[in-house]
Amino acid sequence: MVVILARDGRLVMAAEEIRVLVVDDSAVIRSLIADNIAATPGMKVVGTAEDGQKALEILEAARPDVITLDVQMPRMDGLATLDAILARRSIPVIMVSSLTRLGAETALDALDRGAVDYLAKPDYGEKTRTALRDELPRKIRMAAGCDVQRIVAIRREQRKRIAQRAAQRGTTPLGEKPSGPIPAEVGPGKSHASLPPELAETCIAIGISTGGPPALAHLFEAIRPPMPPIVVVQHMPPSFTKPLAWRLDSLSDLTINEAAAGDILLPNQVLIAPGGKHLQVRRMGSAVRAVITDGPVVSGHKPSVDVMMKSVVAAFGSGCLGVIMTGMGRDGADGCQAIRAAGGFVIGQDEATSDVYGMNKVAFVEGNVDRQFALNEAAAVIAHHVRRLRAATAAV
Repeated sequence: MVVILARDGRLVMAAEEIRVLVVDDSAVIRSLIADNIAATPGMKVVGTAEDGQKALEILEAARPDVITLDVQMPRMDGLATLDAILARRSIPVIMVSSLTRLGAETALDALDRGAVDYLAKPDYGEKTRTALRDELPRKIRMAAGCDVQRIVAIRREQRKRIAQRAAQRGTTPLGEKPSGPIPAEVGPGKSHASLPPELAETCIAIGISTGGPPALAHLFEAIRPPMPPIVVVQHMPPSFTKPLAWRLDSLSDLTINEAAAGDILLPNQVLIAPGGKHLQVRRMGSAVRAVITDGPVVSGHKPSVDVMMKSVVAAFGSGCLGVIMTGMGRDGADGCQAIRAAGGFVIGQDEATSDVYGMNKVAFVEGNVDRQFALNEAAAVIAHHVRRLRAATAAV
């Protein structure tokens, strides 16, 4: 009898060991991953492969419950291997990516195709060993409890819809690399003119973690202006949040950027906390600006949803709409409590559409979520409550 991590973040009992197939072109990393998995109670390495073709050759004989898959490999890269694996069997796949922009973009693309999670792999020394020893086993336990068929079906439908909308708009489809530098300002066809003034007195604060990038893509593809300023904490390492912001910006009518110190919060604009830094907002004169800090982890994370949400409450008071979505742990539960205590409103993603019903479950169980929503209705629910906030702010 062994323990695995279920979709809602609970530890549950399983009858057998989690069988893991390790795929990586580096013999050193392959050995490190396999050794750490073998040393973890309740896990067993059932095979290793140096590239995608070898992984496919041994897939049926190995019968893995979870696969760790390198992003960059010769002969058959990680994305092609992922597609081939999922075409054969619904197996949870965790992408192992380098901490580079290319690695981040590929890992994000893999999530859109049906990978359940990724591990950002530092390129040197003890940090690599720590990530493989501590973080990877936790992700494997979580992946072993995922409904991969449901995740793949949702991702495929989402990619189809986004591609159709991109074709209609004449923009770059999700997953394609930009032809130039990552946009830093308002995208083509995006306008911030003639916006209701009360939007500047309200703010949407979104907290999200595991399963977040595809869920955010779904949300921001569907949401329409006018919208108040939006700030987002997605648990991610450095170098991942800027590519995420570009991908979301490419499919949204809103302008979406990685937050930088001093950025002014404006209607129809989204600021995403930079990986490895805390994002806060603060009133400075007539404007509310982003404040980026490098303090200790809070609620187990940096960036922390709790840190961001509490700062939004200090700046906007009752004019805050909190949104807590898929993710492991409890980060954001205290922030949601602060929003409700200040007279704001909190909505939470439901269990059925969450990759991991964890952060949002904790906030809901503790009584700090006013309403739950399914992912496909998120944009409409947010728009409804923004109208309520606008009316309340205009009446003051």
